[in-house]
Amino acid sequence: MRLASIDLGTNTVRLLVAEVTAGTAAWRTVHAEQRVTRLGEGLRARGTLGDAAAARTAAAVVAYVARARAAGAARVAVVATSAVREAANGRAFVTDLERAAGVAVRVISGEEEARLTLAGIVAGLGPLPGVVVAFDIGGGSTEYILARDGVLTAAASLRLGVVSLAERFPFPGPVEPARAAALRADVDAQLARELPAVIATTRIDRLVGTAGTVTTLAALDLGLLDYDPARVQGHPLTRAAISRQHRRLAALDLAGRAALPCLEPGRADLILPGLAIVDATLDRLGCERLIVSDWSLREGILAELAAREV
Repeated sequence: MRLASIDLGTNTVRLLVAEVTAGTAAWRTVHAEQRVTRLGEGLRARGTLGDAAAARTAAAVVAYVARARAAGAARVAVVATSAVREAANGRAFVTDLERAAGVAVRVISGEEEARLTLAGIVAGLGPLPGVVVAFDIGGGSTEYILARDGVLTAAASLRLGVVSLAERFPFPGPVEPARAAALRADVDAQLARELPAVIATTRIDRLVGTAGTVTTLAALDLGLLDYDPARVQGHPLTRAAISRQHRRLAALDLAGRAALPCLEPGRADLILPGLAIVDATLDRLGCERLIVSDWSLREGILAELAAREV
C-alpha cells in the first residue's frame, strides 16, 4: 500500500510518498520533495496569514496531493504547524484548503509536533539509547524534545523561528558584527526565558538536529554539489565545522549565499538566523557536536499513518 504525508510548515511544504510493507509499519520512499512557500511571511507583525503567502502555499499543497494520488497513495495525511495554529485566519485558511485539495488538514499543537518529529527521527536514525535532546528549527517555531531511550519525556515549542528572525534581523550584505551580536543576544535571551529547565539542565548523551538549517549545514560541510539525504542522514556536525560554515556564510551577501550548492531557493536569508539558533542551542546545552537527522515531522506523520494500517 502506498501512503503519503504532507508537512505544511511555516516556511516549507514537504511531501513524502512511501510504499508500506504489508503487515508492518516499515516503508520504502517512493517520492519526496519540498518547496519553500513562506506561509508565515509577516505573520509575527500582522497576526494573520498574508493573501499571497496563503495562495502560493495552498497551490503547493494542492499540487502535492495530486502528485501523491497520481503516485498511487491510498491515503494522504496533511499536517499544519505553527503558522496555521497561530494565525487569526488560520482556521479559514484550512477550510479553504480542504475544499481545494479534497483532503482533511490536521492542525497540531507544538507538543504533538514534537512527538511526531521524534517519531520521524527515530524512524530514520534508529533507536536512540540514553538521554537525547532533539531540536527542530522551523519557520515559526523551534521544538525541543527530551527523550530517554527513545521515549519522549519532555517537550517545548518555542516561538523562535527563522522566518520571523529573518524579518527582524535581515542580512542583505555581508554580516555586520554588531547586527550578528544583536541577533544572537535575542536568541540567547529567548532560550534563557523559555527553554524548560528539565531540558536545559539535563546532562545529555547526544544532541540531534533536524530541519532545513541543520541539513543545509551538513550538506555544506560535506561539500555536496547536489543534496544527498543518505549522506546527510546521521552526519556529525562539530562546533568547529559549524563555525567554519558560519564564517563562510557571513562573508557573503544574499546573492552569494543563494548561489551556494544545496542552499534551496528561499533559504538564503534564513540560514544565518538558523545558525544563530544552532549556536545558541549548543551553548545552552553545553554540547560540542550534534547528529543530523534528515528525517523529521514529515516522516513522523508517515510512520503514524503506516502504524494505523498494520
